[in-house]
Order: sequence, then C-alpha cells, then structure tokens
Amino acid sequence: MNTNIETITDWRAYYELTKPRVVVLIMFTVIVGMFLSVPGWPGLAPVFFGTLGIGMASSAAAVFNHVLDARTDILMMRTRGRPLPQGRLTEKSALTFASALCAFSMIVLWFLVNPLTATLTFMSLIGYAVVYTVWLKRATPQNIVIGGAAGAAPPILGWTAVTNEVSSGALLLFLIIFVWTPPHFWALAIARKEEYAKVDIPMLPVTHGEAYTRLNILLYSILLLLVSLMPYLIGMSGLIYLGAAALLGAYFLVYAIRMYRDHDDKELPMAMFKYSISYLGLLFTALLVDHYLLFQLNI
Repeated sequence: MNTNIETITDWRAYYELTKPRVVVLIMFTVIVGMFLSVPGWPGLAPVFFGTLGIGMASSAAAVFNHVLDARTDILMMRTRGRPLPQGRLTEKSALTFASALCAFSMIVLWFLVNPLTATLTFMSLIGYAVVYTVWLKRATPQNIVIGGAAGAAPPILGWTAVTNEVSSGALLLFLIIFVWTPPHFWALAIARKEEYAKVDIPMLPVTHGEAYTRLNILLYSILLLLVSLMPYLIGMSGLIYLGAAALLGAYFLVYAIRMYRDHDDKELPMAMFKYSISYLGLLFTALLVDHYLLFQLNI
C-alpha cells in the first residue's frame, strides 16, 4: 500500500516539474500560431503532432530549469515547495525524465511535422534551459529582455509546424510576447526583490532599484500597447481584435501607471503580474476569434 502511495507521489512530482500552468499558456500561443498561419483548418496531423512535440519540448525545458535552479529554489519562498528542493525526486531522475521528453519531442517533430520546427524548437529549448537559466539569469539585469527571445518563440513554432516557413505574421506574434515579457517578469521581480537579492540573481529591481524598474515597466507597457495594435495595422486582423487589444492594453497601461506612481501598495506588483498572464491569454484569444469571424465569415 505504501509503495502505491509513493508511486502516486512520484508521478505528481514529475507532473509538477513540467510547470503545467506555464506550459498551458505556452501551448495556447502555439495553437494560435498554428491557426493564424492559414485561412482555414490547418490540418489534423500538424496540429496534433505539432502540439504534442512542442508541448513535450516545453515540458523538458521546464524540468531542466528545475534541475539547474534547484540549489537556489530552496532559498526562495516562491520556489522552495518545488519537488527537487523538497527531496521528492532526485536530480538524476529529473534529468532522465527531461532527456526522455526532449528526445521524444525531437523525433515527433522531425519525422511527423517538419525539420524546421524541430530545429527551432530545439534552439528555443537550449535558449531557455541553458543560455537563460545557466548564464543570462545570473549575468545581467537584462536577463529577462535577452532571454525573452526563447520564451517568445512558441507562436513561431506553431506557425512553422503548419506552413514549414517563418513569415512576417509569425514574427509579429513573437514580437508581442517578446515585448510583454519584461513588464510581466519585472512586476514579479519587484514583489520578490528580497528573495532574488538573497540568492544573488541580478534582477533589475535588485541592481537598479524599484523606481528605475517601475519606469521601465511603464515604458515597455506603452510599447506593448503599440505593438499589440500592429496585427490590425498590417491587415492581419480586424476590428474585433483591435477593440480587444486596445481595451486589454489600456488596462495593462493603467497597472503600469499605478506601479510608477504608487510605491507604497505592496500588493500592486503581484496584481499586475497576475493580470499580465490573463492579458496574454485574452489577447491571443482575440486574435483567434477575430481570425475566424472576420476572415472566414467575412464580417
């Protein structure tokens, strides 16, 4: 009986290593990239195998991140409950799991989708799990900005899974997430400033102070609002998306302005961080809805 309980606990720990909530948002942007890449139905095979392969690669990157950050995770309140700091799994087990996910994802993508998607997915995995986690995260306060390229890649991967090419539409989706990433993470970094300082991770509020970080959040939020309108400006989307992007972006900007002006509200940074997650999901939902209602039904 005890063995069964331990087995269930192990599988739950493996599941937690994949950062399921993060992967769900990533995979949603992948799927939106797939459906926006063509006027109609993108096809069952690229959608199914593309989603499967990219999803496994994203999960593998998350597990590698857990392994590489295990020694600092145990010192931070936000991360000390993860499976590795708690000793629920060994690093060897986690590495084996991540390697298996990575290998299987590459096989699926290379042979059942296309080599371009496999190559770009692998580069994204290395960019996040190695370049960002091992080097950038501890090397520069611009870690989120530079490393954001890996995190912004999923829509491109979804696009190439269907079309086998990288086009301007895919790059625009990439740009939206790339610009969204700094204000999203810097809000969290302000909320967890003391924890990042404790483990010597040079997040922007640690190295340059909160006031400078809040200014940068405001500037990036203005840029994000402008970039988010570009799909309409280039004819990629219609009025449905334009209205949603304007409203969502305006509310995002309200948070940024409040962050810039009010340094005393300790709950505000986490509130903005949480809204930023909803913002991205809703923005990409608007892209998808607009794509089919406007272009498929010609309204």
